Amino acid sequence: MNDGAPVVIVGGGPAGMVAGLLLARAGVRVTLLEKHADFLRDFRGDTVHPSTLELFNEIGLLEELLKEPHAAIDTMTLNLLGGRYTIATMKHLPVAARFVAMMPQWDLLDFIAGQGKRYPTFDLRMSTEATGLTYDAANRVCGATLASGEVLPARLVIAADGRRSVLRDAAELPLEDLGAPMDVLWFRVPVPAGMDMSEVALGTIDKGGMVVAIPRGDYWQCAQIIEKGGFAPIEAAGIAAFRDRIVAIAPGLAAGIDAIRSFDDVKLLSVALDRLTRWSRPGLLAIGDAAHAMSPVGGVGINLAVQDAVAAANILAAPLAAGADPDPLLSRVQDRRWTPTTRMQAIQRFAHQRVIEPMLRGEITRVPFAVRLLNAIPLLRRIPGRVLGLGFGRQHVQSPLAKDFQ
Repeated sequence: MNDGAPVVIVGGGPAGMVAGLLLARAGVRVTLLEKHADFLRDFRGDTVHPSTLELFNEIGLLEELLKEPHAAIDTMTLNLLGGRYTIATMKHLPVAARFVAMMPQWDLLDFIAGQGKRYPTFDLRMSTEATGLTYDAANRVCGATLASGEVLPARLVIAADGRRSVLRDAAELPLEDLGAPMDVLWFRVPVPAGMDMSEVALGTIDKGGMVVAIPRGDYWQCAQIIEKGGFAPIEAAGIAAFRDRIVAIAPGLAAGIDAIRSFDDVKLLSVALDRLTRWSRPGLLAIGDAAHAMSPVGGVGINLAVQDAVAAANILAAPLAAGADPDPLLSRVQDRRWTPTTRMQAIQRFAHQRVIEPMLRGEITRVPFAVRLLNAIPLLRRIPGRVLGLGFGRQHVQSPLAKDFQ
């Protein structure tokens, strides 16, 4: 192990950025690599749940974070077969922010980057793409290779490079594909002047399909759920037919739908649901989507990734700051995060099988009993609200703040 080298984190998404911030805050040298020049890429997840907001509260940054542009949603509604149903609430949660902050991911990442730069041990390198790994004589990962040809020595490499992780493939970590029956088409629809955004439900399901409309101030970030591999026939039918289909499902979007001028305004997300059965090998740890790609169901991807980052920092920050070998500790991150991850993925698979697949087949002809029950008994809405808002195995920041920064 090269004790003089930094911890190299590959991937500037939520997992990588939070891990980098917490490790640097503990006095650990971190080099964080992001292959793009900025974070400004649309149609990335932007649901920051109460569990994640509470982590920022624990390190004294919640108030500043909530100055970033966001919409707050504490109650989940669903339009189903022409009726509106309230199915979850977060108003009761034992945290400082009892809502989901619908915050563009680039704003969240820019905020974390700004906080990280306060620490001299935090080195964020934009436009720097990692393409592989290097190994020492004992077959321990000891660095990352870059697209530029440079080899970057590392004390530890953290793979946080997303669901198509180059590093997890390079490290030959075993992947279990759980399957996903759908893909998602993302697009934005402007809000007409004077219209109340709440007139359009967060989710709408009818016999024609499903549309999600996430409020973002002056526009909705929308998603249509389609059959896996089903984009080609939609594209072949033309953009006018696509717009008509969206409005047929969610009529409230009609006034702004003409903003979608062509399929250049539509982004295809190929949905994956998978997980590594082993998240580490000597010298390398995978977290976030690199360790477990989540379905869009529940919008929990950011929050699972951030919880991984906090668990990794809780376990590794103090030993790394003291110069200890991290390898014996790496499996503890998976041990801590495995059950919360598999439980949430089990819920997502259940939703795929009981809601998404029947919806895609046009088989939803009546409102499920569970939805009617949640709508009828407000107290019951706390249960899905807690699962969505706080998840399972919630982490708290226990990684130290280096004395030099106090």
